[in-house]
Amino acid sequence: MLSIDPIRAVPTAKTSPAPAHITARSISVDFRHDGIVQRVLSGIDLDVARGSFVSLIGPSGCGKSTLLKVMAGLLTPSEGTVQVGGLAPGEAARRHMIGLVFQEATLLPWKTALENAAFLLTVGGRATPRDVALDRAMAMLRLVKLEAAANKLPSQLSGGMRQRVAIARALALDPEVLLMDEPFGALDAITREEMSRGLLEIWDRTGKTIVLVTHSIDEAVFLSREVHVMATGPARIIETLPVDLPDRRDEETFNLPAFGRAEAHLRHLLIQSHGGDGA
Repeated sequence: MLSIDPIRAVPTAKTSPAPAHITARSISVDFRHDGIVQRVLSGIDLDVARGSFVSLIGPSGCGKSTLLKVMAGLLTPSEGTVQVGGLAPGEAARRHMIGLVFQEATLLPWKTALENAAFLLTVGGRATPRDVALDRAMAMLRLVKLEAAANKLPSQLSGGMRQRVAIARALALDPEVLLMDEPFGALDAITREEMSRGLLEIWDRTGKTIVLVTHSIDEAVFLSREVHVMATGPARIIETLPVDLPDRRDEETFNLPAFGRAEAHLRHLLIQSHGGDGA
């Protein structure tokens, strides 16, 4: 069974920075359609420290999800290089170093929550024995506080519960890096806040490196230790904002002056990235 580390102390801004876990250098991505080349990403440089929680935020079409796919090894950049733990993303993914969570949970409707959480362990050339996979999946359902629903089908689960199964499925691989593309975007506001607090608890307990794509300024500030702001024309990172908030965050965090300052600054940057048309 996969062991779960006790809650760890998250380094504060005053400690020495952790070494980079993900590095991107001069990343550009071009898409071709009907003979026309469109540059989706242009000259992206990025370092994500080991064990950190960072967010990518920006207007629709600025390339956030494209950059995440490059990090995941799902998309090869037209220019530049990416490494995850010193390896090319494709190799890191083959070694189960990368876990992915998307906006849609995409669970198999005929499998239970437990079977869905174990699914990635049971397929491919490195399949885990079924009993070991189920034990590991149950540990992850326990981590996301969903063990009581282990035998329920996706149709019997709420949207938030289905997304927790998707997170458990990604964590069951015991990846070093968790890449999340708008995982809470389809949820209502209250469920979204509950999921955010749960994600922070998971991060505390596992020490994973997490990269989150989100459109929500509040979500980016609340969850992240660093926010990378992207803009279009061309798609690029225009600023990296360290989030100066206490390590332990709860509903009172939203009322802190530092939270308001970070939120206002990000909103200003997003308005600028839209050319003044609003965030």
